[in-house]
Amino acid sequence: MLVYVTQFYQAPNCFDGRLNGSEIEIDAGGTCVRIPLSQVQPPEVVWADSFEIAPGQYNAVAYIENRNTTAATPELAYTFTFFHDGQVVGERTGVTVLPPNSSYPVFEGRIFPEGQTISDTTLTLTPATMWLPATNDSRQFRTSDIDLQNVDDRPRLAVTLENTALLPANDVEVVATIFNDLGQAVTASETFISSFPARSSQDIQFTWPQSIAKTVRSCSIPTDVVLGIDVSGSMNNDSENPPQPLTDALTAAQAFIGTLNELDQVGVVTFATAATLTQPLTAGHAAAAQLVSALSIAPADETGFTNTSAALAQAATELRSDRANNNARRAFVLLTDGLPTAQGDTDAVAAAIASAQALVASGADVYAIGLGENVDQAFLAHWRAIQPMPTWRQRGLIWMKYMPKSRRHCVKSVRPRSKSSPKPRQTLHRSANPGIIATCSKSRHYFEALTAGCCLGH
Repeated sequence: MLVYVTQFYQAPNCFDGRLNGSEIEIDAGGTCVRIPLSQVQPPEVVWADSFEIAPGQYNAVAYIENRNTTAATPELAYTFTFFHDGQVVGERTGVTVLPPNSSYPVFEGRIFPEGQTISDTTLTLTPATMWLPATNDSRQFRTSDIDLQNVDDRPRLAVTLENTALLPANDVEVVATIFNDLGQAVTASETFISSFPARSSQDIQFTWPQSIAKTVRSCSIPTDVVLGIDVSGSMNNDSENPPQPLTDALTAAQAFIGTLNELDQVGVVTFATAATLTQPLTAGHAAAAQLVSALSIAPADETGFTNTSAALAQAATELRSDRANNNARRAFVLLTDGLPTAQGDTDAVAAAIASAQALVASGADVYAIGLGENVDQAFLAHWRAIQPMPTWRQRGLIWMKYMPKSRRHCVKSVRPRSKSSPKPRQTLHRSANPGIIATCSKSRHYFEALTAGCCLGH
C-alpha cells in the first residue's frame, strides 16, 4: 500500500499569526507594517480629573502622552474610575486612537455617580496590541480666534477652526479644556464636526451651565513672539551717547522678555539695509535678553536703509519654522523710528505693508511701536488698518481630536497682561485705532505698550 501526503507551501506573510520570515515578533517588524511591541514606549497617563458641570452631573477628561515619534495605535482601550472618599462610585470604559508624539485628550461626558460626589478620578490603559507607523500633522487645523466669555454666569468658549488641508475631514471631535493661570484644569467639554470641508473654516462653541469665575482668573496660554528691532543709522538721531532711541528700545525689549511665561518663546530679528535672524525662537529668556542688551548699530548701517519688509519676511519664516510651537499664538512686534527705505525705485512702504498683511493673514498678530522724538507718524498710521489690537479677554485652551486619522491640534492664545501700569507723563489711553501702540521715547512707556497694549499719545 502506498500512502501519498501532499504538503502545500505557504509563503510567510504578516497575517498568518506565526513568527516567520524577517519578523521580529509575530506579524510585526521586518517587512511587516506593524511595529514590534518591544520597540514601542508604553503610553502614560499625564493626569485625569472630573468636573461637576451641573448638580450631580460630571464630565471627565484625561491626557495621555505618547512619546513615540512615529508610532501610533488605532485602538487604545481605557477605563475611567471615579471615587468618593476612596470608594469607587462609577466607571466608564472606551476606546481611543493615540497619535504619535503627542499629549492626547480623552473625554467622557454625562457621568452620574448615583448621588455621590466625585473626589478623585483615575484612568487605566489596556496595553495596545497594534502599533503602526504614523505622523502627526498638527498644522492641518488652526484657529483664527478663541474667546472665553461670561465666566461669572454661563461660560461660553467660542473658536473659529480652519481645515487647512486639501482634503475634507470627517468625524472631528473637539475637546476643550479650560485651565487657570496656575495650569490647573477647571472644566472640560467636547463637540463634534461631522463634516469639515477642505480649505474651510467653522465657528464652534462650548457652553457650561455653571460659573467658573472662582477658578479662572486668566487662561495662561503660550506665545511665540518675534521682536523686530530697527538698528539702522537713524536709531541714534536723538542722541549718539547713548544712542537714542535705540538704548530705550533695547531696555524695553529686555523688560518685555522678562515678563514672558515659562512656555513662551521669543525670537529677535534685527534690520537695517538687510534683516538678520539674530535670535531664533527660544524659551531661554535670560540668554535672549542678554543678546538684546548687546545690540548696536553697525558702522556700515549708519548710511544704509531701513528694510522693514525684510524684517517681516524673516519673522514670518521663523514663526513657521520647526522651532515654532504649533500650539502657541504667534506675534510680531516691530520697534522702529521711521519710514522704510530701500535702494532704487522700490516702494519700501508698500512692500512693508504688504508683508505685514501677509503675516496677519497667516494667523499671526502684528504690532508696530514708534520710537524716538521724530517718529514717522505717517508710516505708523498705515498699521492702523492692518490689524486692530485684540480686546483683553479671558481665553481658553482647545485640544482637537481628529478621528479616525489620529491628528491633534492644540489651539492657544497669548496670556493677557495686566492693564495696570505707572501713569506716564503723556496721557495713557486706549487707542481707537490701536495699530499704533506707542509714540513716545521713554523705555518705560514702550514696556507699558508691549505689556498693557495701550497707546501713548501726546
